[in-house]
Amino acid sequence: MNDQNPPPLEHNGFSIRATRPGDFEQINVLTSLPGFRAGTLRLPFQSVEVTRRWLENLAPGALNIAAETGGQIVGHAGLQPSSGRRAHAAGIGIGVHDDFTGRGIGKALLHALIDAADNWLNIRRLELTVYTDNSRAISLYEKCGFEREGIHRDYAFKDGRFVDALAMARIRAI
Repeated sequence: MNDQNPPPLEHNGFSIRATRPGDFEQINVLTSLPGFRAGTLRLPFQSVEVTRRWLENLAPGALNIAAETGGQIVGHAGLQPSSGRRAHAAGIGIGVHDDFTGRGIGKALLHALIDAADNWLNIRRLELTVYTDNSRAISLYEKCGFEREGIHRDYAFKDGRFVDALAMARIRAI
């Protein structure tokens, strides 16, 4: 292990670690899975090169983490801080491999982002957007203190129709 990467956090059969530029192929496979992609704005057939460039050019202050088991990336999450008058806020996104849902991976990724936001980045407001049909994700977010703030009508075109999304946020008490 080199000095630039902190040690992974161990969980029940998987670890959480910072993403690395060399993860681009596995992350491209992960984010192209039908179930994973269904919860995102990602288009089908995203090239490996686009994923590589994205990982190599993350915005300053962005935090990207992966869940890994047996050398396979099975979850990915990110936190993107805002700037200026919104420096107290950050957007987050989380996804889990289609074959590894229901094992606590999403929860562990979310807890890692919340810990970083609360204890290391001084982020007061975490915000996200989730499709209204993603009841498992909505339930997880609510259990972790996120509240529904509104509905984005016809938010995205998905599976041949327009779908709604919830705006949710967690505001840390000071």
